[in-house]
Amino acid sequence: MNKLLVNALNELPIILADYLKPIVEDKNFSATISVAQFNELMTLTALSDSELRIALLPLAASYSYSPISNFCVGAIARGLSGILYFGANIELPGSPLAQAVHAEQSAISHAWMKGEKGIQDITINYSPCGHCRQFMNELSSADKMMVQLPNRQAKTLQEYLPESFGPKDLNITTLLMEDKPQKYAISDDDLLLTNAVAALNLSHAPYSENYCGIAVQLDDQSIYIGAYAENAAFNPSLPPLQVALIQILLAGKDFAQISAVVLVELEVGKISHKSTTQSVLDTLELGIQLNYLAI
Repeated sequence: MNKLLVNALNELPIILADYLKPIVEDKNFSATISVAQFNELMTLTALSDSELRIALLPLAASYSYSPISNFCVGAIARGLSGILYFGANIELPGSPLAQAVHAEQSAISHAWMKGEKGIQDITINYSPCGHCRQFMNELSSADKMMVQLPNRQAKTLQEYLPESFGPKDLNITTLLMEDKPQKYAISDDDLLLTNAVAALNLSHAPYSENYCGIAVQLDDQSIYIGAYAENAAFNPSLPPLQVALIQILLAGKDFAQISAVVLVELEVGKISHKSTTQSVLDTLELGIQLNYLAI
C-alpha cells in the first residue's frame, strides 16, 4: 500500500481518519470518494463542503510521483456525478519536463477515464499555474467550473483565466470530456488492442485530428487505458501514455509492473505520438517495446 497515503491518513483529524481508514486500506480503493461517503463525512465532521475537500487534499497529494522536484501537489476533481477523484503531479526522470503531468490534469483525466463527462469543481493545495488554467479551459464545463484553494474563497475558472483563449477562438465546438466519442473499430480479438481503440474513441484531438489511445498491461494482467487530450494552446495537451500512467499510480500500482503497451492512432493525423511514447517508456527503463498500430 502507498506509504505516503498511510502517513497522510494518520495525520488527519481522528474523526476523519477513523472513517476513512477502512475505505483507504481496502485493496480495491480507487482513489475516489463517493457522494454518500462525502455526505456522511460532512455530517460526522461538521465541516462545510469546501472545508472537507481541503481536508482531504493530503490524501490526494500522497499519490504524487515527484522524484525531480520532491514537491507534492494534490488535486480533487468533482465530476458531474458528484464523485470526488484524486489526482497528483507526476514527474519522469530522464524525460523533458514537458512530459510531466500536473495535479489538475491528473485528477481531471482520472475522472475522464472513469466515465465523467465534465467537472463541477476542482480543489488544489496550490494555486493553479497558467498551464493548468489553460488545460481546464478546454473542458466541457469550463464556463461554470469552480476552483477551490485553501484559505481562499472559491472562484470560477474564468476568474483565474480572464480574457481566455480557447476552442471557440479556433472555431472548435467539440470540448474535452464531452459525450461525443469517436466510432472507430477493428476486427481483432486482442484485448489490449481493443482497449487501445476504445481509448482512441474517447480522445479529444480536434486540432491535429490525431485521435489516439493507449492500453497498458501490468504483470497481474490488469489493463489501464489513456486517451489523448488536446488543447487549443497546443502545449498543455496531455499525451495518452501519461493519462494511462496516472490511472496506474492512482490504482496503487507501480510502473515496474508494466509488461506491455499498445498505441493506436489515426494515419490521417497531422502529428504522431509513436516516437515520444517509446522515448518515455525508455526512460522508465522497463525494456518495453511499444506495440503500434495506425488505422
